[in-house]
Amino acid sequence: MNPQLSLALLLEEAGAFAQMESDHSDAAIYGVTDGKAIGTYFEHRFLDYLAARYSYEQGSSASGVDFPDLGVDMKVTRTTQPQSSCPYRSARQKVYGLGYSLLVFVYEKMDDPETQTGRLNIVNTIFVDEHRTADFQTTSGIQRILENDGNVDDLVAFMEDRRLPVDDIQAYKLAEEILQNPPEIGYLTISNALQWRLQYRRVIEKAGEVDGIVRIR
Repeated sequence: MNPQLSLALLLEEAGAFAQMESDHSDAAIYGVTDGKAIGTYFEHRFLDYLAARYSYEQGSSASGVDFPDLGVDMKVTRTTQPQSSCPYRSARQKVYGLGYSLLVFVYEKMDDPETQTGRLNIVNTIFVDEHRTADFQTTSGIQRILENDGNVDDLVAFMEDRRLPVDDIQAYKLAEEILQNPPEIGYLTISNALQWRLQYRRVIEKAGEVDGIVRIR
């Protein structure tokens, strides 16, 4: 019977696996440039690695995250453009966070023509706690408004300026919630789209400096 996977163990194993993978060459990814295919390849390898060692609830399309019992989703992205997409649930995610934490692996890919193999060098492995997964410009802008004695109308105007995907009724309801429960500063850049586009440069820069953003490797 494998031990139960905890958050602490997940982060410990993420660091160990990132080191192992950085030393692993594989013909299966030689010449592959599609980021989605590379991400899927890495995710499957990591999940297989964990499944051989631990018991844990595996993610599904319904749960939307890779580790639903831990509230953690895994993201794999290239160092030249560290970003990925995630399901859109509501505009509140830009203000209060995604509702789950992120485990982000950032890689640079190298191909060896002599051996016909590819290798993923994992240059950053970062954990972003769910309370830091909101949009930085949105939450820092809200904080400035609140510090300047802002009211509901100020917040609604700000949402309109930021083109937050809410109608008038939703905007006023969200503004009232913000006054009662000010959000923490998030460190993602979240672009509006049918799916959120998450960008990670800021969390890479702030890892280890800000509470809730942990540099594992």
